[in-house]
Amino acid sequence: MSERKRILVVANETVGGRALIEAVERHADGGEIEVHVVCPQNQPKHGHVIYDESVRSAAQNRMEITIAQLREAGLEATGEVADPDPYSAIMDALGEYDFEEIIISTHPETRSGWLRQDLITRVQQATRRPVEHVVVDVDAESDDVSRTLVVANQTIGGGALIEKLEELAAEGPHRFIVICPQPEESGEGGEGAAAERLAHTLQTLQDEGIEAMGQVAHPDPFTAVQNALHFYGIDEIVISTFPEARSGWMRADLIERVRQSTAKPVHHVVAGDGEESGA
Repeated sequence: MSERKRILVVANETVGGRALIEAVERHADGGEIEVHVVCPQNQPKHGHVIYDESVRSAAQNRMEITIAQLREAGLEATGEVADPDPYSAIMDALGEYDFEEIIISTHPETRSGWLRQDLITRVQQATRRPVEHVVVDVDAESDDVSRTLVVANQTIGGGALIEKLEELAAEGPHRFIVICPQPEESGEGGEGAAAERLAHTLQTLQDEGIEAMGQVAHPDPFTAVQNALHFYGIDEIVISTFPEARSGWMRADLIERVRQSTAKPVHHVVAGDGEESGA
């Protein structure tokens, strides 16, 4: 009979946090463990329409980063995106598998909705299993890796943008989160075309050895940026547009609106002629 221990890891915006990865490694303690990461999806704070697939994609991206980090540490890991309510997500997971221990990762108390819900105590009382609470201060950890949000639509595969990302990557450790606002269905090919452009760009970056993940986002680029800031803990932003004469984003004064609303460095990349992705 296998002595392998099964551990349930529950985290949302703090998945991939260094403290969380180290906590799981301590539980291994030289033995064999199986880790299952549950990431309850959250809801965006901006925009009148909730794009369920975009919210789920953000949670999926964060979960996959954690799984990759655990596997890099030599730990067997799987994962899933779960019910937005963390307590329900934990109960659902326990209904499917028998986990010996539970690790719950949260923000510090001052910014954790889960702690305000008294999640740790409720899970301890309901499950009668060891529950470890790990606090991940994502803002403090951002000193080690710069998290760069990349925002582009039709220019997403352009050479000027790729060159800018290579330039930033050469300055030090970066993690690029590429979002492609979903265009309106008429005229630009809808979500399918956006997904194709995004996939092409991610493959290009991967071929260059640049760590990146991405998702199709809210159609309004300003709202997409605000949601990404909430989802990912961004340090800087790169926005790619056509020249002003061709760019609806420029006519909507997107660059300045983002600068004024975020107080974060914003790099504006202007695509040259013929740099539309796939063109």
